Amino acid sequence: MKYLILFLFLITSALSMVQGQSKNLSENVVITSQKSETKVQANENGELHLNVCPKDIRKFKAKWIIRYSDFGARGDGKTDDIDAIAATHAFANQHGLSVKADEGATYYIGGKNRTAVIRTDTDFGTAAFIIDDTNVQNRNAHVFLVSSNLQPFKLEGVSSLKRNQEKIDVSLPSTCLITVTNSNVKRYIRYGLNQNNGSSQTDIFIVDKNGNVDMNAPIIWDFDQITDINALPIDETKLTITGGRFTTIANNAESKYTYYSRGIAIRRSNVLVNGLEHRITGEGDHGAPYGGFISVGDCSSVTVQNTILTGHKTYQTIGSAGLPVSMGTYDISPNRALNLSFVNCSQTNDINDDRYWGIMGSNFCKNIVYDNCTFSRFDAHMGVANATIRNSTLGHQGINAIGSGTFTVENSTIYGRNLINLRSDYGSTWQGELVIRNCTFVPAGGKPASASLISGSYSGQHDFGYTCYMPERITIENLRIDDSKHPEDYQGPAIFGNFNPKMTDESYIEKFPYVRTREVILRKVTTASGKVLRISDNTFMFKDVKVTAD
Repeated sequence: MKYLILFLFLITSALSMVQGQSKNLSENVVITSQKSETKVQANENGELHLNVCPKDIRKFKAKWIIRYSDFGARGDGKTDDIDAIAATHAFANQHGLSVKADEGATYYIGGKNRTAVIRTDTDFGTAAFIIDDTNVQNRNAHVFLVSSNLQPFKLEGVSSLKRNQEKIDVSLPSTCLITVTNSNVKRYIRYGLNQNNGSSQTDIFIVDKNGNVDMNAPIIWDFDQITDINALPIDETKLTITGGRFTTIANNAESKYTYYSRGIAIRRSNVLVNGLEHRITGEGDHGAPYGGFISVGDCSSVTVQNTILTGHKTYQTIGSAGLPVSMGTYDISPNRALNLSFVNCSQTNDINDDRYWGIMGSNFCKNIVYDNCTFSRFDAHMGVANATIRNSTLGHQGINAIGSGTFTVENSTIYGRNLINLRSDYGSTWQGELVIRNCTFVPAGGKPASASLISGSYSGQHDFGYTCYMPERITIENLRIDDSKHPEDYQGPAIFGNFNPKMTDESYIEKFPYVRTREVILRKVTTASGKVLRISDNTFMFKDVKVTAD
């Protein structure tokens, strides 16, 4: 009998040890619940070990909130607190607890290769975070990663898709975000000083459990073949991140395209970021560019509001064509994101100071909104499907975009060289409509300039991987053009820039024909100079455009 009791005791002890230890592989944290003190340690492989004594577990669960100081964060602005921060979030994620930073704390985060994974509501409050990028082990390691508990899975049985397809033949456990790729087709074959061979055709869209596609973010390509397709269930509950005063001590690396990703990456749908601030210090005469302090990707329905960000200093390097170029460097970087809104946001530096690069650059997105924002730029590199800028002010880099759907600009002031620039490195293409209402356009921020509303460049000799379009219809309503400062030979503002100076008669042949605008509707367009709005310096190229003016 005593041997039976001993056997049962050993089995129970072994089970207790197994139950008392868990490991979250994505967070690289081992969590135990031994009776020894609550403590965070890192082994020689960089793996975090967190022990939380049972008494502390009961205490934390009772108040449903934990603080970084509960796991050893000093918050003195000198001690590297990233291990304690990462361990706090790992424990919170395991038990569904909220995280709150300690009021008045200043958390120093050095260059260690460590990412804190956020899966629960987090209140950074008034705490300060110093992110020191002067000696970084892994420039691709985000400081924070906002992630979902839901896991993606391969989508079986879908071998092709069509543009604007309304339904796919699948049954899903819930509404999902679908990402699809055909690596055998290249799009966005870039032209110019940063030329490249393009990117694999990709798309991202939402499908409900019955296979119905959300047509507010439609499929934009024909997929005759699919090399990869995945589904990620969309979180139904909102995750909220509040507050935080972040300061990046900028890297001083060589000025080349080695992007730093040392900020907050959002890879979960249904997220609200509210009241965050990000500043930058320590920028010198050289440095590597940044890929976005707020990086949003592979998700839907993310709102950033009441947030203050900072433009990065512009550095030069040699581009892929072997010539000097200014490197794009960003504080906001959306990639493959749907339904993304920036509301009541601004930046710390002057939006018209051209020493600093435009604050945002995006790729493969749909339904981006600026509402009541003051930023140096809106930019869509490899396409946006539908975008809206309202109640906002945009600075020296203005609006740059290519894509499809409807681009709406309303109740806003634009200080760029043009009202909207269709990016020439991606074919100056917009397959859809432009709508401009109740806006003020100040060409080149008030410097002497020959103003044009819609600019771009298209030779017709380069294959971008798709047919290039100008907006089919452009509606401009109640626009004031402040062209009071202009050159002596100024002929008045033009609707279109000179997209192709070589196309002056029928003898010019486009190898890849440009589908030009059919109609421009003008209502109440006024100029400070008193000069009349005209079609373009290149009247031949736009001779077939129908212009209707009230």
